[in-house]
Amino acid sequence: MSDCNNLDILKKSSLFSGLLTDDEQYIMSRISHFHLRKGAQLFKIGDVAERFYYIKEGSIRVFRTKADGSTEELALFTAQDLLGEFDFARHARYDATALAREDTELVCFPALGLSLDDLKKEKPDTVSRILLKSLSMIANRLRSTQKLISENTTWVQELRRRAYEDPGTGLWNRAFLEEEMRRELQAPTTLILMKPDRFKILVDSLGHSAGDEAMMRIAGILKSLVRQFGRGWAVRFKSNEVGLCLPRCGAETGREYAERLWNLINLIPPIKADTGFPGFSFTATVVYGVWPDLADDWDFLVKQQYAFMLEQWQAGGNRVVPFPENIKTKVPNNG
Repeated sequence: MSDCNNLDILKKSSLFSGLLTDDEQYIMSRISHFHLRKGAQLFKIGDVAERFYYIKEGSIRVFRTKADGSTEELALFTAQDLLGEFDFARHARYDATALAREDTELVCFPALGLSLDDLKKEKPDTVSRILLKSLSMIANRLRSTQKLISENTTWVQELRRRAYEDPGTGLWNRAFLEEEMRRELQAPTTLILMKPDRFKILVDSLGHSAGDEAMMRIAGILKSLVRQFGRGWAVRFKSNEVGLCLPRCGAETGREYAERLWNLINLIPPIKADTGFPGFSFTATVVYGVWPDLADDWDFLVKQQYAFMLEQWQAGGNRVVPFPENIKTKVPNNG
């Protein structure tokens, strides 16, 4: 089956509608084609729905076995049907069994042997967009049966967590910052951005595991500062670039927390010198600014402050710098 046909198949699911070209190319590399012989089991009651299926040829019957041993037929899926996408979106456990009624050819996502968590480590942005589509699909499905989705439903909370959580650190991810943060803004909100200095030296010398361990330490510091403040979000923007969003926090308190963050990074125990490794001490570049004092548009402030942080980091780092008021940010007029 060609990649074009594969893509057309997957786009039958609302989970994959409107994704970026890069997303589509990645998804194409993470699907499986397989066959089930007549009578073979696709899934059983209690299995976690870790993938969903498209039936290319053949058919699948879904049923429950009653206490008296008789079966209750629930559905019959035939060629060109999607199977299990709603359960997959909820990451639910199946409440029925599925068997091939005849020799059947299927396409599934994620590929056999892979879980969505595996894919999230490889391509977190793509998986976040799929999980957000899941929320939308579930909401539409429930509304179509006159039921409103509840933000307090346990599995909805879990799905939101998986969509917006960085798998390496447990911090909120950039998708949360870009897609949800503006709804949570409460003026004034302080944005603190931080990038560890010379981090590439650490990774190049001791490997990615050393970098991952350091990022876990940094994530712990960020989470502790959010707890101290009593509200807000610790976010991983990209690679080793992280930050804090502190609602109802003005410039003076924002400066205090930026300095706390800088001091705590400096207090991470140095990594001792070893054969061929000169040792490593942790320092960081920290920049802070306040919305809406510096810009009415939150997204534009994030972009400008991020660029300013990189400038400070490239200039030598190891400093705490306020985003300058004389660079009063204004959304450019595209006209």
